[in-house]
Amino acid sequence: MTFAPLSLELLGLVVAALLLDLLLGDPPWLPHPVVGIGRVIARLEQAWNHGSPATRRRRGLCLAVLVVVGTGGLAWGLLTGLAARSPWLAGIVELALLGTALATKGLARAARAVAEPLVRGELPEARRALAMIVGRDTERLDEAEVTRGTVETVAENTVDGITAPLFWALLGGAPLALAYKAVNTLDSMVGYRSPRFEDFGRASARLDDAANWLPARLTALAMWLAARAIPGSQVAGALAATRREAPRHPSPNAGWPEAMVGHLLGVRLGGLNHYGGRPSHRATLGRPLAPLGVGHIDRAIRHMHGGWLAFLVLMTPLILVREWLT
Repeated sequence: MTFAPLSLELLGLVVAALLLDLLLGDPPWLPHPVVGIGRVIARLEQAWNHGSPATRRRRGLCLAVLVVVGTGGLAWGLLTGLAARSPWLAGIVELALLGTALATKGLARAARAVAEPLVRGELPEARRALAMIVGRDTERLDEAEVTRGTVETVAENTVDGITAPLFWALLGGAPLALAYKAVNTLDSMVGYRSPRFEDFGRASARLDDAANWLPARLTALAMWLAARAIPGSQVAGALAATRREAPRHPSPNAGWPEAMVGHLLGVRLGGLNHYGGRPSHRATLGRPLAPLGVGHIDRAIRHMHGGWLAFLVLMTPLILVREWLT
């Protein structure tokens, strides 16, 4: 890292990375660190995920430590080496690395890829687009359920793809932001409950829960604050209702942004999903003031943008206090 944690210089670099991500997103021709992280996880999982439950848990812990520390360490070593030769070059590389840790444009684009065929009445195409961003079965979903899946994805991934990387970037620059992305990738690949990953992925799942705990709650607060500037938002009572409903979600973190978005939009999220043909009942979140429709996808994207912007505003006083103390 070339900048001090919680410094105004690092804040400026993070904001620049956000603007870069909003402008370019993730160009398909550019190698992405998460792809490399995923390949390492896949190879180690194939080699290590066998033996007794206790052995799998130990090896799963080793996997999590190795991948997270290795990712952050490689980024730190690269930037430290570059800074010794050219601080400007190190800053440019760190800016690029920070940009890869963010998914602002990509998340909005993925959501609109579902909304556009819905507007045209092309439900099968919308289902296929939704299947690219969720794990649930989408083949039989109607417009309301396709919309629900998209809104829930936007809400949850506002944390995973934007605010949590911002949080860790402000604390430790690109090395910590990429270490967080390693945590997130571990959870998405081996952290879910299944006979194959119940033991091996336990450490990865718990590490992801810990890394997202504070960002998820700050994001819900940030969305609530930003909603005052977004027309049509149902702000009254949303904060108290989110605190009450979020713990109902099976994830300790995903319920916070989902419940908040549900209340701000005035829609009901959660309910029955199917995974591989198997039903999975989720607690309902939000309040059904209006039936779910394609227009709610664009409004969810607005709350996503309002959320990350207000999140940066919430973090700024910490940076100013740190600057004042040093």
